[in-house]
Amino acid sequence: MNYLILSLIIFCVGLFGVLIRRNLLVLLMSIELMLSAVNIAFVAFSKMSGSLDGEAIVILNFVLAACEAAVGLAIIVSLYRSKGTIDIGKWGELKN
Repeated sequence: MNYLILSLIIFCVGLFGVLIRRNLLVLLMSIELMLSAVNIAFVAFSKMSGSLDGEAIVILNFVLAACEAAVGLAIIVSLYRSKGTIDIGKWGELKN
């Protein structure tokens, strides 16, 4: 039960980072933090039920998170080179 509370707290911290911050790198880290909280919840539920399905999903989720981080960082680097900033508030001209 303590792991679920920990997972909820970590998820809320990540959600707070997504909602408040304007820096794209911090947004990516906050999303990864939220994903880690979901992984902790999967492991906790798997431990409660006694099956190994949660651990299998977490391993798959780690692979997907690594791919997400690589693609996200590539997009951030590309946008930084073209716009000169990673602040989302200054990207109004991307709509055109």
